[in-house]
Amino acid sequence: MAFAASEGNLSPALPLATLIGRELRGDGTERPHVRYGHSGFAKRGEDYFLVKPDCLRVPGDPSSSFSVFAVFDGHNGVSAAVFSKEKLLEHVMSAVPEGISREDWLQALPRALVAGFVKTDIDFQRKGETSGTTATLVVVDGFTVTVASVGDSRCILDTQGGEVSLLTVDHRLEENAEERERVTASGGEVSRLNLCGGQEVGPLRCWPGGLCLSRSIGDTDVGEFIVPIPHVKQVKLPNTGGRLIIASDGIWDALSSESAAQACRGLRAELAAKLVVKQALKTSGLKDDTTCVVVDIIPSDHCSTPPALSPKKNQNKLKHLIFGKRSHSSVGKLSKSASLGSVEEIFEEGSAMLEERLGSNFPPKANLPPFRCAICQVDQEPFEGLMTDNVGGCCSTPSTPWGGPYLCSGCRKKNDAMEGKRSNRSTTCR
Repeated sequence: MAFAASEGNLSPALPLATLIGRELRGDGTERPHVRYGHSGFAKRGEDYFLVKPDCLRVPGDPSSSFSVFAVFDGHNGVSAAVFSKEKLLEHVMSAVPEGISREDWLQALPRALVAGFVKTDIDFQRKGETSGTTATLVVVDGFTVTVASVGDSRCILDTQGGEVSLLTVDHRLEENAEERERVTASGGEVSRLNLCGGQEVGPLRCWPGGLCLSRSIGDTDVGEFIVPIPHVKQVKLPNTGGRLIIASDGIWDALSSESAAQACRGLRAELAAKLVVKQALKTSGLKDDTTCVVVDIIPSDHCSTPPALSPKKNQNKLKHLIFGKRSHSSVGKLSKSASLGSVEEIFEEGSAMLEERLGSNFPPKANLPPFRCAICQVDQEPFEGLMTDNVGGCCSTPSTPWGGPYLCSGCRKKNDAMEGKRSNRSTTCR
């Protein structure tokens, strides 16, 4: 996926090492403070959120700290949302190689997020429950922000001059033509609810199951073409910091991205989250669960809100990110660094193909066992359900070559099912 912007807003491409080097050397950008607040109202009680502000990449080393924030909007029960809140971060971190540098950790993170989302989905579906959930997970490390999402719980970024950017893609079938094409190509049917007499009503849904989303965690009762593979975006904020607003669709169905950002500028994060929820309820009433997490990334020489977020008149403009298909040669490369105003784009990818998502962005210095599954992180003996680039395993066929890293037989079955290569329930790893 590529960011489309006018040439006047583009800055020279900067590799990740350069951006991090500036931060580590100081250059006026010491590690920022992170402040957060959350608020919400329940209608069905299926929204959950996660706040972990003091994670350590290296145990006992405060300089390796990072923060994690997430929103989960469950449907058909709370089980998938609760399970994802408890397990998703653990599965993501298990896919990050140990003993790597900060630069390599940030480079490995997009790949680890994909593996963590898929493993969470596999483990939950093994429970045999039919619940599902959206998931938007945000990792803040210094001024670098990495966002992974499935479903329609959105994350926006508000920065200098009132410029608002979307860091996620909504996986709603009604609005996402690429996802409709992918679902139908994988064997799903996309249509509206058909009433007696042939009248079609409501939003586009995927059948079987009738889900309005094309990506989620869980949803055992729908086809495997509803995938847990997240859209991932990684950006480097300017040294003026910024504000993240992460919220469920109960907020975004009532407020535009710009309206949500405008509603809370100049306020501390806790009050900002409450005001966004209040504004959404005022606009459309309590039609759905509403959950909002506000995260302020504040320069070390400020103590409350980012200086760029004080209210300013006539400076609010919404910068939409236009997502198109990348060429295969550019998939997953971190060397591309477009500018979102004063925000450096480090990485973005939204492909639903595991081979593309797991086969790139991996630190070359990572010393991993050759037969460790890239998704479930289980070591296997050679030829025990083997599936790598050049060696076929128990699930491989000449017509379905695998060009990605090693997958165990269970995870390869999951991949084949998501791509429509296997029947979707009796043969997948449940």
